[in-house]
Amino acid sequence: MSKKKEIKKVVMLIIFLSSIYLANGQSNGSIKIISANVRVALKEDSLKGLGWNDRKKNVFKVIRNQNPDIICLQEVIKVQNEDFKNAFKTFYAIGFEGPEMDPYTDGGYYKIAKNPILYNKSKFKLISAGQYWLSDTPHLAGSVAWGSSRARNVNWLRLEEKSSGKQFRVLNTHLDHKSSIAKLKQTQMIIEETNQYQDEFIQILAGDFNSDQESLVVKSIINYWKDSYGELYSHNDPGFTVHGFLGENAKTTNGKVDFIFIKGDVVSRKSKVIKDKIAGIYPSDHYFVTADLEFK
Repeated sequence: MSKKKEIKKVVMLIIFLSSIYLANGQSNGSIKIISANVRVALKEDSLKGLGWNDRKKNVFKVIRNQNPDIICLQEVIKVQNEDFKNAFKTFYAIGFEGPEMDPYTDGGYYKIAKNPILYNKSKFKLISAGQYWLSDTPHLAGSVAWGSSRARNVNWLRLEEKSSGKQFRVLNTHLDHKSSIAKLKQTQMIIEETNQYQDEFIQILAGDFNSDQESLVVKSIINYWKDSYGELYSHNDPGFTVHGFLGENAKTTNGKVDFIFIKGDVVSRKSKVIKDKIAGIYPSDHYFVTADLEFK
């Protein structure tokens, strides 16, 4: 082979490798998120064989099978928070601890369950984090307003995806399950708080909204956000996600109440309602939901 041809081959190889490097360097980034209402650990569930100790291995396995980068949980008390931290050691958990939880050291449920967020430490860098309560005194932990049956809150994280350098925000909440007025007020607070960010800034809002897509709550959110599931399926409701451990045998006319909403420079590529059960036992009285998201 002539020296000229050898040089040409080397040049072509350099161009090829450079194109791969540049493509990787310019990656916009993608993440997979799961929202999971794991049902609070109740003693009465244990009498039915559906207690936290009966279900937790199923919960962990169903979540691991989805291979998420971020896990948004609802209905978590201390024992569940500790179990998740032990089960997902490559993740960092934020959002459980607070003054409203400190008095309760016996592991019981005192009508306050939290919405911690777990993120993969190898994929993301934590930029900032916070929490506010869905009440007229959002700075006071455990505060209740507007006839809400429980103290409700929002946990949020600002993360940077290490491979792309993209920063984004994840919020996790659980709206009231009884008062329609409270749900609307709680929704309005979330909308106002998130609207302070620039339109293109990526935000992800996950949780149990105790409202389906025909409700005023979800319709209000959709005015500012996109439903990661609905965008892919022409906004057709896939059916209930609360099933009371009965799965497809549940008797309900309610639609999907567990959502992952998105706004800013991000698109939904895939979204699912996870209906898995293991050895005949569902991991929770809710189906979990996932979304595969890509940054623009």
